[in-house]
Amino acid sequence: MSDTVKYVLSEADMPKVWYNIMADLPRPMPPVLHPGTGKPVGPADLAPLFPMEIIKQEVATEREIAIPEPVRDIYRQWRPSPLYRARRLERALDTPARIYYKYEGVSPAGSHKPNTAVPQAFYNKQEGVKRITTETGAGQWGSSLAFAGALFGIQVDVYMVKVSYNQKPYRRALMETYGARCVASPSEETQSGRAVLAQNPNSTGSLGIAISEAVEMAAQRDDTKYALGSVLNHVLMHQSIIGLETMKQLEQSGDDPDIIVGCTGGGSNFAGIAFPFLGQQLRGGRTRRIVAVEPAACPSLTRGKYAYDFGDTGHLTPLVKMHTLGSTFVPPGFHAGGLRYHGMAPQVSFLKELGLLEAVAYKQTEVFAAGVMFARAEGILPAPEANHAVKGAIEEALKAKAEGKAKVILFNLCGHGHFDMQAYIDYFGGKLKDLDYDEAELAMALAGLPSVAAE
Repeated sequence: MSDTVKYVLSEADMPKVWYNIMADLPRPMPPVLHPGTGKPVGPADLAPLFPMEIIKQEVATEREIAIPEPVRDIYRQWRPSPLYRARRLERALDTPARIYYKYEGVSPAGSHKPNTAVPQAFYNKQEGVKRITTETGAGQWGSSLAFAGALFGIQVDVYMVKVSYNQKPYRRALMETYGARCVASPSEETQSGRAVLAQNPNSTGSLGIAISEAVEMAAQRDDTKYALGSVLNHVLMHQSIIGLETMKQLEQSGDDPDIIVGCTGGGSNFAGIAFPFLGQQLRGGRTRRIVAVEPAACPSLTRGKYAYDFGDTGHLTPLVKMHTLGSTFVPPGFHAGGLRYHGMAPQVSFLKELGLLEAVAYKQTEVFAAGVMFARAEGILPAPEANHAVKGAIEEALKAKAEGKAKVILFNLCGHGHFDMQAYIDYFGGKLKDLDYDEAELAMALAGLPSVAAE
């Protein structure tokens, strides 16, 4: 039998709807609260930042939301994305497990992020928006929104976490190629940025700080909206196309996953692969183990508190209940920049509280070792973020070997590492170190969580 086993769908098989897990939750999630009044936010509170169609999707409870045809037309450039059986990796691990990976690195930006960037740009264009501001960590989201902005003729301003801005110049160049403006955050352009720099001129930045800058700039201009690449309900819903396609592809294989693995920073690619399967389970279907893998240097699910918190460092956003390390927490500058967020998506956090998923954390040298092993077996170089999912899948395959069980493992390979070669150079040169967060800083950030009467 061939080592290369690839499951593809025709364009006609591409999903016509996104899946919304809100329809299947056993009980309602805690509401999003206005930071000033402490009351649940309404559409009017979100209108300065988001187009109305996005706001409707954020609060939607229908199980299926139609994907607009102009969005599907753009999706067709790379979707449906392939599903592979990792036979060579299985052989390298000498495991009885069968390992499958959904590969999202085939998109123009090289990751899963265009799955939400394209519809967000589309809905903004419909509403006459001229400019979108956003933040980015590793640059996957920034380059994806830049790509989508170019397609719809919208100017995109990206506030990129400074440590990643310096570590990943090629991501920056890709954003600029698509026509976006890329600014190192914290910057002197905003009150939020200036406040951070006044306190720490050498700040390496964080996603929380970059969000504050992007939100502040969007709120100042009538022709400008803000877009977020993870965390929020509508973003996770847009990513569900990954899992919906995977279900159809696994029907071709005759297999059904026992274990689903995804890396988690804000939660979008993890939700994209896992939520359609979880929804099936919540409707009475088969129970599976769902494993979220996060970086040990920014462990929101394994070390964070489930509490109301701000989504940004400058406290300009509404309060959401999530697993959080505290909005002022600044993680060390490890290479998986897309996973350096202080909080986890409220939906992912809620499902963990319900016991429907589990979380593990790994250090960056061990996830890079897993990524290198995967590349040597399967030929695809993963992004540093995706290496966490690879590590999680390998660990599960080794457990299956120890137990002598032929488990079926599915993971989402959410992006390629072609723009992350400096990280691999550092790894092979012995310069990539396991960075630990400051326990005292974490304790201080958690002590500063807002007091919310609704709790």
